[in-house]
Amino acid sequence: AWVAGHSISENPDMVRQNIGYVQQETAVDEYLTGRENLLLQARLNHVPKDKMDSRIDEVLGLIELEDRQDEPVLTYSGGMRKRLDIAGGLIHMPRILFLDEPTVGLDIHTRRKIWGYIKRIHDESDMSIFLTTHYMEEADSLCDRIGIIHNGTIQALDSPQNMKNSMKSEVILLDYEDNGSGDRFLLELRRFCQVSPVGYKAGRLALLVSDSARAIPEIFRVSSSMNIRINTVSMERPTLDDVFMSYTGSQADEEDSIEDEHAKMRRTDT
Repeated sequence: AWVAGHSISENPDMVRQNIGYVQQETAVDEYLTGRENLLLQARLNHVPKDKMDSRIDEVLGLIELEDRQDEPVLTYSGGMRKRLDIAGGLIHMPRILFLDEPTVGLDIHTRRKIWGYIKRIHDESDMSIFLTTHYMEEADSLCDRIGIIHNGTIQALDSPQNMKNSMKSEVILLDYEDNGSGDRFLLELRRFCQVSPVGYKAGRLALLVSDSARAIPEIFRVSSSMNIRINTVSMERPTLDDVFMSYTGSQADEEDSIEDEHAKMRRTDT
């Protein structure tokens, strides 16, 4: 492999000089101050002594931690620690920044703030950012190009919008009164309505269809025959969750199921 034009086998030192890495678990020293953490990273990454202070000031401004820089990291919130961690990966101004699930475990408000900092880094510097994430909304918001990987193989590689446009379908969202027949309801829908489930839990169902005008009457016919009352029906364009499911047939995250992500995104939008 070649990174920033350098062979990883023939010139690994140059590769290391050109990359920054922020791991999933926050790797800051909580007994040092924010500035001391960045000073340590600057020395480890061989930032010239005459540039250390200005470089630290620059990244502190970028992550908006100037006013807390002299306080122990022990007093920082989880989001502040992650911002400081990202600053450590930036301190030597790499050409490529690797972010390994940078927002995992953070609440949605803090997660979106981190997204803002990542966008700012991308917009204000000549730096490529390589991001791994299980949050499809995060990939959609931040990435110019996305690769969907399943079982160690790249299944798709394109822009988020092109991926969603390629689906040429709609998602029908059903809220229904579950009478214990949810599994059989889904089975019957797949048999008669030519739908693909992209999210399912008791009382809620997300279906991918190519022709909603034909599918919706069939859905009501099946539900009526099974005495299942449908309370609401709505439609939306496919999300990256749906794209992921179409390529892999599995959930995007072991902890957050596709249907839960649908619900989360809907609550966020409202």
